[in-house]
Amino acid sequence: MLPNGGKIMLPNGGKRGKAMNILVIQGHPDSGGGHFCHALAGAYAAGAAGAGHPLRQIDVGAAAVTLLHSRAEWSGPAPGWAAEAQAAILWADHLVLVFPLWLGGMPARLKAWAEHVFREDFAFRRGASGWERHLRGRSARIVVTMGMPAPVYGLWFGAHGTAQLSRAILGFSGIGPVRETRIGMVEGLDAAAREAWLGRMGRLGAKAG
Repeated sequence: MLPNGGKIMLPNGGKRGKAMNILVIQGHPDSGGGHFCHALAGAYAAGAAGAGHPLRQIDVGAAAVTLLHSRAEWSGPAPGWAAEAQAAILWADHLVLVFPLWLGGMPARLKAWAEHVFREDFAFRRGASGWERHLRGRSARIVVTMGMPAPVYGLWFGAHGTAQLSRAILGFSGIGPVRETRIGMVEGLDAAAREAWLGRMGRLGAKAG
C-alpha cells in the first residue's frame, strides 16, 4: 500500500514536467514477489505512471540468466532475454535498479544479468581515440536495501558494492548522473517507516528522479 490512500503527490504543486521513458529493473533474485524491494519498485513505478512517464519493467529473477565463463561468451551475441533488456535500455531515458545488498554487493543473479546485458559493443567499445561510451544521455537511480545502517555502509565500507554498479558498469557505459537511495536496517523497519519509504519512492517516480 502507498501512503495517502494510494495517491502519488506530484512535486511542484502537481505540475508535470517533461515525460521521460523510465525503465524499472527489479534486481531481487526471488521473482515470487512479497519482498520490500518489490514494494519499493512498485511504488516508484506507480508514481512514474501517475505522472505520465512511459514505463517499462524488467524482473531479473524471472529472466533465464546463466553465468558467463569466458571473454568469448561475453563478446558474442546476447541471448534473447538480454537482447530484450538492451532494447529496453536504449529506449529509456532513466533507469531505476532496485535490489537487496547481499555480502556487501549485488546478488549474484543481478551481477550475472548485468554481465550479459552490458556487453562490449553494446554498452561501450574501445575506439581509435579511447573508450566510446554508448549509453550517454541516460540517468539512473540505484535503490538498495540492507541490514546494516546505511551510513555504516557508506562511511565504513565505502559503499564498494554499489560503487561497482554505479561507476564500473553504469558510469563506464556513459550513464550519468547515477544517484543512490540506501535503505538501512530494513528488517527492523516498522509499518510507518516502510510506508514513508514507499511514499518517497512514489515521489521520486513522479519526478523521474
